[in-house]
Amino acid sequence: MISYEQGTQVSMLKLLEELVNIDSGSTYKEGIDLIGDILSKEYQKLGFDIQVNHQERNGNNLVIRHKSAENPKIILIGHMDTVFKKGTVRKRPFKIIGDRAYGPGVIDMKGSQVELLYAMKELVENNHSVAIKNVEIVLNSDEEIGSPISRSLIQKVAFGKEYALILEPARKDGSIVSERKGGGNYKLIIRGKSAHSGIEPEIGVSAIEEFAHKVIKLHSLNDEEEGINVNVGIIRGGIAANVVAPRAEAYIDVRISKIEQMKILSKKIKEICSVSDVPGTKIELIGSIDRYPMVKDEKSQKLLSIIKEIGCDMGITLKDVSTGGGSDASTTVSLGIPTIDGLGPVGGRPHSEDEYLEIPSLVERTNLLINIIKRLSEDKN
Repeated sequence: MISYEQGTQVSMLKLLEELVNIDSGSTYKEGIDLIGDILSKEYQKLGFDIQVNHQERNGNNLVIRHKSAENPKIILIGHMDTVFKKGTVRKRPFKIIGDRAYGPGVIDMKGSQVELLYAMKELVENNHSVAIKNVEIVLNSDEEIGSPISRSLIQKVAFGKEYALILEPARKDGSIVSERKGGGNYKLIIRGKSAHSGIEPEIGVSAIEEFAHKVIKLHSLNDEEEGINVNVGIIRGGIAANVVAPRAEAYIDVRISKIEQMKILSKKIKEICSVSDVPGTKIELIGSIDRYPMVKDEKSQKLLSIIKEIGCDMGITLKDVSTGGGSDASTTVSLGIPTIDGLGPVGGRPHSEDEYLEIPSLVERTNLLINIIKRLSEDKN
């Protein structure tokens, strides 16, 4: 197995600091594109071609493959966006305390970007030509908002691949991810009729009253045993306390654990929102359940066993877990590609002010990724 120079950690941390100290929230195109420019230049130095998928409003997406690549069979996916709004870095820049690095997006997933680049760097510099020819990379800009723009690009690049490796971070105990919930998002808009609530309430039709009925019915779809979660997470409505509300809207998050639940739950949600409980209200439902659940089937189990075997040879005991969070793994899974996620560095508390990365894991997980790519490239199935 490959031994990675521990001294490389210094340059890895330097790049990590540069990336973390750039705001790149999903809606901040300028920041995401700056991240993309920095990474593109580094990959180009290694002989990779960069295909830029230009976007007018969102950040650009990147497709990266080496000039010598021939029908790559491995797709690697990582995202450049974070959940943090512009200005976060100024308040909370990159810092190191002990063996941990902190900062917005440090583990989700700028640490993974560093890991991936340095894995490619080692493979190129040590002339692992078979491995280099077999990888194609997608770096997208909108994963944290469900990949609405980049999903079709990922599908196009992933089509025909034999393996998918997703660079979301490992869990805080070092576990990789073999199962994820699928799901989707809806926007519910309800229109009523305004009226003065004291003078002539009888001519009004309350959108909020209708909305209250819908929230209760939607939440009744939750089924913990079946792994179904429906959550009305954002609500807005009304004009003033003394006005019958003419409009209300809500944003709904849906999670599922089985593929067959996609159609069933979608039908139930549409049925609930197709009939008014308050006469005179009009209902509009926008959205869908479009993220496939990542399940541990026979093909993914085989890939998982290979990765665990590689870890064992390196002295790493790898556990695998199921998680309720979504990722771009759902896109590769929907194409029937064996997929393993959580192959980034080890860390914790993503999406919070305390987000951190375990620094020693940068080199360790880079080593692991290098050896996974080498093994899969040589695999004849």
